[in-house]
Amino acid sequence: QVQLVESGGGLVQTGGSLRLSCAASGRTFSSYAMGWFRQTPGKEREFVAGISWRSDSTYYADSVKGRFTISRDNAKNTVTLQMNSLKPEDTAVYYCASRRSRTIVVPTQGYEYDYWGQGTQVTVSS
Repeated sequence: QVQLVESGGGLVQTGGSLRLSCAASGRTFSSYAMGWFRQTPGKEREFVAGISWRSDSTYYADSVKGRFTISRDNAKNTVTLQMNSLKPEDTAVYYCASRRSRTIVVPTQGYEYDYWGQGTQVTVSS
């Protein structure tokens, strides 16, 4: 069992930055691929970014490429999403997710992930 807890959400103006963190429980964090997803009311959950277990591969949705950066610290059991140049359309609840996977492939579909956090709200005002 893996428990994920997100933090760092909040209200920011257009063009601003936020840094989301996800803290994971368990001693096998380093064996998990990690991903960030987001969801707004009435829409399906959307993949944002993902990172492989050894950080040798990352993958981003086109909508955030060049603005968001995902990273992880296996010693601290954390994964971080640095979000810059935020836009109103980035407003959503952001979820951290994990999948046991010791490959270079980054899962991009929600059903590929096993564990989810409770989410953190990000609101970008125009």
